[in-house]
Amino acid sequence: MNTPSHFAGAPRGLRSDWCGDLRIDDVGRTVSVTGWVARRREHGEHLAFVDLRDRSGIIQCVVDGAHEVRTEYVLRITGTVRERPDGTRNTELETGAVEIVDCDVEVLNTAEPLPFPIDDRRDVDETLRLRHRYVDLRRARLQRNLVGRARINAAIRGAMDRQGFVEVETPMLIASTPEGARDFVVPSRLSPGSFYALPQSPQLFKQLAMVGGVDRYYQIARCMRDEDLRADRQFEFSQLDLEASFVGQAEILDFVTEAVSDAVATISGDRPVTFETMTWYDAQERFGSDKPDVRFGVELTELTEVFASTDFNAFKAPCVKGIRVPGGAELTRNRLDALTDRAKKLGAKGLVWAKVDGPTAITSPIAKFLTDREVADTVEMLGAESGDLILIVADDRPMVRRVLGALRLDLGRPGVGDGGLRFVWVTEFPLFEGLDESGNPIPAHHPFTMPHPDDIGLLDATGDELTSIRSQAYDLVLNGWELGSGSVRIHRRDTQQRIFGLLGIGADEAQEKFGFLLDAFRFGAPPHAGFAFGIDRLTALLLGEENIREVIAYPKTQSGADPLTGAPSPIEAGQLTELGLRVVVPQPR
Repeated sequence: MNTPSHFAGAPRGLRSDWCGDLRIDDVGRTVSVTGWVARRREHGEHLAFVDLRDRSGIIQCVVDGAHEVRTEYVLRITGTVRERPDGTRNTELETGAVEIVDCDVEVLNTAEPLPFPIDDRRDVDETLRLRHRYVDLRRARLQRNLVGRARINAAIRGAMDRQGFVEVETPMLIASTPEGARDFVVPSRLSPGSFYALPQSPQLFKQLAMVGGVDRYYQIARCMRDEDLRADRQFEFSQLDLEASFVGQAEILDFVTEAVSDAVATISGDRPVTFETMTWYDAQERFGSDKPDVRFGVELTELTEVFASTDFNAFKAPCVKGIRVPGGAELTRNRLDALTDRAKKLGAKGLVWAKVDGPTAITSPIAKFLTDREVADTVEMLGAESGDLILIVADDRPMVRRVLGALRLDLGRPGVGDGGLRFVWVTEFPLFEGLDESGNPIPAHHPFTMPHPDDIGLLDATGDELTSIRSQAYDLVLNGWELGSGSVRIHRRDTQQRIFGLLGIGADEAQEKFGFLLDAFRFGAPPHAGFAFGIDRLTALLLGEENIREVIAYPKTQSGADPLTGAPSPIEAGQLTELGLRVVVPQPR
């Protein structure tokens, strides 16, 4: 992290300085520091070295008569800063050139032995850590993460203010609307039998703000979604949410790029050089994913034409693609069999592997079924060299993309903190991702997304043709993680009703669920567009964390539990009665 030489913010109250602030320039000063005892080491019969820790760092204090001081006691120490004697400096600490001597020690509170060590040297069960999160938060890693998160938030706010955006807070208790995930619902005491929903996003309210003339809105919004948890997902999360009027996709991408660049700079000290841009189609064709990790090669290569006239039945398919694994010829047969099993589990009929021996020679179980020309063209198309491995899948195009996209990640993806930061804007997503059981299209983002201007005429199509319509939707991807998404919005009532109709939402249902938005469009809604990205995910990636729980002060476990407070938990019968509720526990199916 890019931190200043002294910790930001002048201390007040019981201390004159932060522990981690003291340097050679402070030698001779009388200071008061406060914090927790990180370590205590005896030095002779009377003296002890006490390492005192606060959120800024650690300072060594030479204390006379510290026999009663124990680890994690809360102390205030007043003394004089001196340079450490020759040979005793600690280069691993920013304060390692100085120490505090002639110390007056005040015990502000004692501490029992901790439930687990906090020195980051040993792995501790996560449930135990979260049950005692107030102890876990003392670890240097989490202190660093929370400070980094605060700086990222501040940088984002600064960038949005600089670009003319106004911070507006939207409601936390709203009507339930279909947004793709389950709502968390809150019963209403004043309207028995009715419920509020906690917002999955401020989507409709920020669009209404555009109708209201706010023009440029932003918010670091808290959002809730009742969906399965994983490393990059929590029930409740924070996102930068923004919307702007009289702009299109290009301007939104610029606004977000500026904010994200400022966030990166506050952590690394450097702004990203480029944000690559590619269409959804190109991302799928080249990387087999709509969130491409471009830190490494191993791109998908089209081989359909190479095998257009093949006699090998397994390659007589609508799509044939391959990837080249540099140096992969060294993989063992067991590893190759495991890759084949992986491909089948992903849905492929099989996986063809070939070790490259030269420009026209391969070692493969299917080598005898291919012509010399097919082998040579495959090696050439993939740019393969002797010692490389080729993997080929033949099937329907979506299946081929998905399987090879997953295999390239399995074989080459760098760790979270490796390979630098590679941002990619993915544009022109499909408007619809498929058809439901009733034959109605399913929106790929949300039903308020404007179709691509060149594809408006296709809205009259039916069936699978609808899935070829592009949208004015865009995602920001960092190192293969989707940071967020946005779109140019529908701002005309007739267009919005047309989209609702395609989705099977009739006029009455649309008015019931979205009437407040449709009615607002009657009174002069400007063209507008927006975006939202997850601050938890961005912070985790910038700080090199693989799990967003490490950058959230009080997260839930993967099962959705909060070991600290015991949530979720039953509520008292009196509360249920007051709300007009009765609990019926679902029976296992």
